[in-house]
Amino acid sequence: MALRPVQVNIKARNCSAVGRFWAEALGWSAYSPGATIYVGPAGGLVWPDPVAVCVDIVPVPEPKTTTKNRVHLDLATTSAAHQAELTARLRALGATSAQVGQGTVPWTVLADPEGNEFCVLEPREMYRDTGPIAAIVVDCVDPRAMARFWGEAMDWTLHEVTDDHATLRSAKGVGPYLEFLRTPDVKTVPDRVHLDLLPYPGDDKAAEVARLRALGATDLDVGQGDAPWTCLVDPEGHEFCVLALS
Repeated sequence: MALRPVQVNIKARNCSAVGRFWAEALGWSAYSPGATIYVGPAGGLVWPDPVAVCVDIVPVPEPKTTTKNRVHLDLATTSAAHQAELTARLRALGATSAQVGQGTVPWTVLADPEGNEFCVLEPREMYRDTGPIAAIVVDCVDPRAMARFWGEAMDWTLHEVTDDHATLRSAKGVGPYLEFLRTPDVKTVPDRVHLDLLPYPGDDKAAEVARLRALGATDLDVGQGDAPWTCLVDPEGHEFCVLALS
């Protein structure tokens, strides 16, 4: 049994505007299957996408706090010219510069129109085949412990683990990486961005949720009521959801 990440959930006050931004940023399309805006590869809505980890923009009434998100996206580029062009295009779409203590670095830190931080990376060989999203990056206190939990939770392969950084990717070698980055601060506010996981066809969702609880996940009540998804938090308190196949 295992789970797969199928989308990054981003909360937004103006769901349509943020959805349009991310569709343009990623070169994908924005779809409106219900109350959310789903951003995925062009050519028609496919869910779950067989390769990409897509983006789901969910409407909420609360604005983002000034606290830096502990989950963010890194965008891939193929050359210095591509990085400069993409950064300029994102600014024209409404992105703004963001300071998260990065100092002088080769990547560019920006925020989307509602303040969600993300990075436009300089060209890196490891990200040349990921698609527009190079990595989903999670700030944490203990990358080794997070890699153990998420490695057991999902069927992704562990590529690297140190005291400061851990990296996983789909065993098929496609799509973005999931990275855990050691940071000195601890989680203090609910995540504005989180992962949604999905069982494989034929797997039992309730059994998967029970397995996650045994690994150290705990239940989370965000007022979801009798929803078909289950809200949990990982051992460091990052929220995530286990979805149900429709």
